[in-house]
Amino acid sequence: MVRREVSGAHYGLRDWLAQRVTAVVMVVYSVLFVVMLLKLPRFDFPSWKAMWSAPTMRYATLLFLLCLFVHAWIGMRNIVMDYVKPTWLRLTLYSLMILALFAYGAWAVQILWGR
Repeated sequence: MVRREVSGAHYGLRDWLAQRVTAVVMVVYSVLFVVMLLKLPRFDFPSWKAMWSAPTMRYATLLFLLCLFVHAWIGMRNIVMDYVKPTWLRLTLYSLMILALFAYGAWAVQILWGR
């Protein structure tokens, strides 16, 4: 009898699907953002501020950023998992990436809803 040894976390299909879904959301947002820019009456500060004052634009941007962070986390985690062999270094890099993504998320909320 051959003993099968389980290694890794087997995120495969879930990660693949998450990467595709987040990429589609980011593409749709990017297209809509470009359309919004083209529809601005003038490209000046008051028009720019008016565009960002709409709650839908803020929430859409937040959704885009959350998708970006999930997309980045999955990609970077897989790179680190494949190429960084020492466990202590891999866990350190994971921790730094998580901290950075949370900091970027908090900063994004501050930018979008700060006064």
